[in-house]
Amino acid sequence: MGTELQRRGVDTPLPLWSASALLSHPDIVQEIHRDYLLAGAQILTTNTFRTSRWTLKKAGMGDRTSSLNALAVELACRAREKQGGGKTIWIAGSIAPLEDCYSPHLAPDEETAYKEHQEQAQLLADAGVDFLLLETMNTIAEARGALRAAVETHLPVAVSFCCSAQGRLLSGESLKDASSAITAYQPLFISINCTPVKATTLALQELRACAPTGSRNFGAYANAGELAEEPGKWLFSKDMTPQMYAEYAKQWITLGAKVVGGCCGTTPEYIRVLCSLLQG
Repeated sequence: MGTELQRRGVDTPLPLWSASALLSHPDIVQEIHRDYLLAGAQILTTNTFRTSRWTLKKAGMGDRTSSLNALAVELACRAREKQGGGKTIWIAGSIAPLEDCYSPHLAPDEETAYKEHQEQAQLLADAGVDFLLLETMNTIAEARGALRAAVETHLPVAVSFCCSAQGRLLSGESLKDASSAITAYQPLFISINCTPVKATTLALQELRACAPTGSRNFGAYANAGELAEEPGKWLFSKDMTPQMYAEYAKQWITLGAKVVGGCCGTTPEYIRVLCSLLQG
């Protein structure tokens, strides 16, 4: 959502990043959801990556936490309804790290994460998402704290980690330890996201190695391109074409991924090609 907003000319300044579009261009947010559905997506992720009170307070808008989370879910639901998706399309309520997803040294401890993520998890559940998606988690402590908060809503919860080129969390912690730390909460699936495609493949291999075959659902949605020097901006890849990306996704499925998609730098065309590959 964030990089697609940028690609369509919508300004996404920090600290709100993609959430700023809820204020300036809600019509384009809904349009993006629609375009992903038309491409064949079966999961829409709400534009709530930066709508926690923690972040909104930095922008002087803490009092809009409830309304902006509700609006983001409404836009996704409206797009689903207009395309006639019904419950064949799942809406995932995105919950992100409290601080920058590429800065694990700024991440809170588990108890702080638990307390801070409770409100957004409940707001998303009350607004009608089908499951909660804790994504781009970069430390075990925050992932576990956020998961504890999310399961209190009684919705299914998936956890997705952001990894390094070495197939470890950006904190340096191993996926084996991360997986072990959250297993008791029975996540809907464990995923890798916001990670380059080759590193995503390596991380999935690590996940598969630390869990018996068939004992856990895996997912993967990688990046295409890289972070720009300008804060909050993305450099879109000319080398990682939708066709090439889909070939990597085939590897992830072979490794056991049950959920595949795209993160920063991917577009509806990536999803269209990926769907065509899977259906063919």
